[in-house]
Amino acid sequence: MLAGLRRTPHAALGVPLVAFVAALSLAAVGLVPGCSSSSPAVPGEDASSSVEASAEASVDAGPSCKGRDDVPADTSARGPWAVGVRTVTVGGLTHEVWYPARRGSESGKAKKVYDLRYAIPADARPKITDEKAPRQPCDCIDDLPIDAERGPYPVVVFFHGTAGFRTQSLSQMTHWASRGFVVVSTDHPKLWLADALNLDISQNVDQPGNTSRLLDAIAANDPALAFLEGKADLSRLGAAGHSAGGGAVARFARPNLLVRIPMAAGGVTASADLRDTLVLGADEDTVVPPSRQRDGYASSPKPKRLAMLAKAGHLAFSDICEAAKDQGGLFNVAKEAGIFVPDLLVRLGSDGCKPEQLAPEKAHEAVNALTSAVLEEGLACGKPEAYEAAKAKLGPTLSETLAER
Repeated sequence: MLAGLRRTPHAALGVPLVAFVAALSLAAVGLVPGCSSSSPAVPGEDASSSVEASAEASVDAGPSCKGRDDVPADTSARGPWAVGVRTVTVGGLTHEVWYPARRGSESGKAKKVYDLRYAIPADARPKITDEKAPRQPCDCIDDLPIDAERGPYPVVVFFHGTAGFRTQSLSQMTHWASRGFVVVSTDHPKLWLADALNLDISQNVDQPGNTSRLLDAIAANDPALAFLEGKADLSRLGAAGHSAGGGAVARFARPNLLVRIPMAAGGVTASADLRDTLVLGADEDTVVPPSRQRDGYASSPKPKRLAMLAKAGHLAFSDICEAAKDQGGLFNVAKEAGIFVPDLLVRLGSDGCKPEQLAPEKAHEAVNALTSAVLEEGLACGKPEAYEAAKAKLGPTLSETLAER
């Protein structure tokens, strides 16, 4: 636990910086308590739901085909829905919700662009001018009405990694929403970018608990989430996460959690309702070695799949390499504005961003295709052939695939 370790000028960092760097390194590879993707998990240890809430949510978890007739069979293709988005505050935390919008409601409306200054410490934001602000375009539109003629929609939760943020893997999350999922992602205190830049991260962040409380709020029709009432199907739940977020996927325990997808992390442990696991890795990852990703797959319960991206690094499962690319990257923007960025954070924020490595658009295609195939098969009436078709289409983008059914 590094609570109380704060940002200080370079010369004054000394031993606290050494402690921070060590903790950040461990958290990045998922070896600290609360981030491990290989340590055993006790079903329910991180679930914050009450017995009553769990019982109410525990309904028929069979896949549903309702309203999915026009979803493309090619899982790399964007779905038929425009994507609506809302930023909500629940339980003192900031969450993003992407969802299938009512057909035609997007006409004439501008797509959202995130100002990524939201992810740095509040007192540092004024140091970056509007002109230099790193912006993240989203194939989504604020506050569109949800498509109430179709659904209810399965729910996918996403966990960001160390020094990540809730929109770090935006390309994946909007892709899932366009294909008929409600997708939620949270900025997790003591793990997200703002706290990392403040040298104030913790080794024991309860990502599963934070997210389970959000799901409880959805089930309880919290006013901030009332637009989801009757449309978010918590009996069909999937979880995906990157790096330390993949460790959170391994520990996340909740009724009707049917699909788990750790990325650049490790494997998962058994849980009561688990139907499928997809372990996604990158064969040039220097943060979480490929051997550890393969070991995680080996130790995961069946049924399971492994897919390794060729010539890809740690950030292939996010949009971080593309953030402010024309300005030398997100951390370069911060450094030029006089914001201290630890060297290790720079390394973590560039692993997989080399020009000779897998191009972001190819990485997005692969991750979108494989994850959508598994999520749809487990949660939304998808066919097993879709995953095999995705593998065949991706060809040399994948260096290795395994499956035990």
